[in-house]
Amino acid sequence: MPDTLLPVSSLKLRRREGERRRVRVCYFNTWAGGLEDVAPYLARLPQLDLRPLISDRRDEALLKKARLDCDWYAENARCFGALQHEEIEFLPAWATGQAGLLELAKAPRAPGEERWLITMGHQPQALGALAGRVFALLVQSGVRHLFYAFDEASRAMACFGDIAPHLDVLIHDEAPIAPAGAARLKADCRTVHRSWVANVVPFAMPFNETPEEKILFLGSQLGLTPHRQRQIDFLRRKFKDRFVASCDHSVAVSDRDALGRYKVGLCPEGRKFATRAMAATHTDRPFWSGCLGLVPVSEDSKRGGRLQELHNAKLILRYPHGDLVALAECCERALAMPNDERRRIYDHFNRHETVGAVVAEMIAAAAVQARTEAVA
Repeated sequence: MPDTLLPVSSLKLRRREGERRRVRVCYFNTWAGGLEDVAPYLARLPQLDLRPLISDRRDEALLKKARLDCDWYAENARCFGALQHEEIEFLPAWATGQAGLLELAKAPRAPGEERWLITMGHQPQALGALAGRVFALLVQSGVRHLFYAFDEASRAMACFGDIAPHLDVLIHDEAPIAPAGAARLKADCRTVHRSWVANVVPFAMPFNETPEEKILFLGSQLGLTPHRQRQIDFLRRKFKDRFVASCDHSVAVSDRDALGRYKVGLCPEGRKFATRAMAATHTDRPFWSGCLGLVPVSEDSKRGGRLQELHNAKLILRYPHGDLVALAECCERALAMPNDERRRIYDHFNRHETVGAVVAEMIAAAAVQARTEAVA
């Protein structure tokens, strides 16, 4: 029987002791087209005309947001193309949109290849009423599923119940998974409440030993509420030209490296966001900051326990919600932080708080579980 027809557990059992698994990931991205290697996909992306893909091709503001979104999701593909784990040999990664999913099921496999489809955010919803059937078809062809939801997908994404029975790994936000959705998961589905991290290739940005002694507010239009504006105005008065605010929809991926020039990154947490799903979680901004060498400063949050864990480990600085005096004190402490402490933060975030690191660990953990059950 050819390897393409063997169940995943059987493939594992046939490996010699100590031999690394061979894993190929394919990243589902609604901005992509057919199935292709990640490298050529990334190479052609800057020239991709997005106007046919948006609702009003004459709307320049919408086009700008589309470009930011397209590039952000493409950066995930770059991360998946650079996956590393001591127990796994990662084969060249693929990317696909809806047009390539059937080809993913049929594509020939390398010897011993274990194939995973990675979906993220609410993008499975692009498959509409067919989502569950598409996921099931891929399972029948030997593809395993990892869904990195970021935020409240079990309550806010309509097709969650349809895809849940087919998931091997679910990475969800800090809120409890909705009971109805949790009941649909397989008993052996690996789940972790991790929410947003940085979609940055680890150590792609060198550590800056001599950053500008400035505070960068790394915000978003979604989070620019009166509450947030009050803090921005306060910091401008107090720190004057040592405070820089970025309040655009997002930071272009191509501009991220330039953020490493600043010493401190002030990052909003999510509960003041306007959308219901985002209001229950934190953002990825503290994680970008840490990976780029900035000292992350973040407001406290009723949810988003991961940020509190990082604060307890002295990897970010947090201040009580709406407390301007504490905000100023945090910023002063961050500005005064010596390089050895900054480098500890930088090293931690690049090693442990990137999307690639989280996904690789979860794929490895899911394999251990499957192998144990197969032997039993």
